[in-house]
Amino acid sequence: MYEIIKSGGWLMWPILLCSILATAIVFERLWTLHGNKVAPEDLLSQVQRLISENTLDDYRLLVIRNSSPLGQILAVGLDNRHKHRMVVKEAIEEAGRHVVHELERYLNTLGTIATITPLLGLLGTVFGMIKIFAAITPRGISDPTILANGISVALITTAAGLTIGIPSLAFYRYLRGRVSELTVTMEQEAMKLVELMQNERNSSA
Repeated sequence: MYEIIKSGGWLMWPILLCSILATAIVFERLWTLHGNKVAPEDLLSQVQRLISENTLDDYRLLVIRNSSPLGQILAVGLDNRHKHRMVVKEAIEEAGRHVVHELERYLNTLGTIATITPLLGLLGTVFGMIKIFAAITPRGISDPTILANGISVALITTAAGLTIGIPSLAFYRYLRGRVSELTVTMEQEAMKLVELMQNERNSSA
């Protein structure tokens, strides 16, 4: 493995660094963006029970807020439950923007890695080809196998860059889609909470 990296030249090291970083981001985001960790299915029903039983206090509100990203959004709505409906919706939307920003953490970095690693590989190949032709120009091609071997070594960086770039792009697209799905789910749950609080207010009136 070390010999392959060494043969590819110094540009193999940033490509290797990108591969380590991309792997870390993918595993971290796959763990973080697990559906039940972001938007627990039973959270809204728990909130509804607390509201109907009139047992929603500061401690339970803190537990809801710390439970998940969806909990952060619902907690903001519950904090403003005695205010006008539009105020509640605006507060929830603001909280939602912050939560989505957190869900998208590191994804831009992963997208950048997916873009630059093939370019780094191509750059390494160009440098390698320049080096090969500079070496054979004074003497000519006495042995074609030397040129063939040199080209194969120069192409190592391109292969490495594509090997890192293609999976990185695939995971970037997948994780982006995952964030979009979770965003829609949280929006739906937040709107259900708004309707629930509105119904509770109307029934109390």
